[in-house]
Amino acid sequence: MNNRHFNLPGANLGPYSDGIEAAGLIFLSGRVGLDDDGALVRGGIGPQTKRAIRNAEAVLQSQGLSLADVVKCTVYLAAMDDFAAMNAAYIEAFGDLRPARTALAAAGLPLGAVVEVDMIACARSEKGEAASVGGPESDG
Repeated sequence: MNNRHFNLPGANLGPYSDGIEAAGLIFLSGRVGLDDDGALVRGGIGPQTKRAIRNAEAVLQSQGLSLADVVKCTVYLAAMDDFAAMNAAYIEAFGDLRPARTALAAAGLPLGAVVEVDMIACARSEKGEAASVGGPESDG
């Protein structure tokens, strides 16, 4: 299987790709709420959640995708007490889109972030259509 790795300009926090396309899916590495200068945005969970999603969206856009192509998100929280505030920011960012999601607590997020988000999206075909992940008989 040929996997395609891609990166946005600039340095990553570690030895990983921003994303990998494999089997018709785009797997994004986790994103935290870093601003354009590489500093965590201020204001806590809400602003960091919005910015982490925005940063992931930039990776999607580099591949001709948007949040509408996302099929799964994983949200890592430094504290589960922040779940409601994260959820409000997540709803604001995604609007009526409802990809599958897992949210869990994780100690020690990068750079002291309070939230990290990773995503899986459907890749686009050369015609610009979302790639099919399952056949017509697939029910899940």
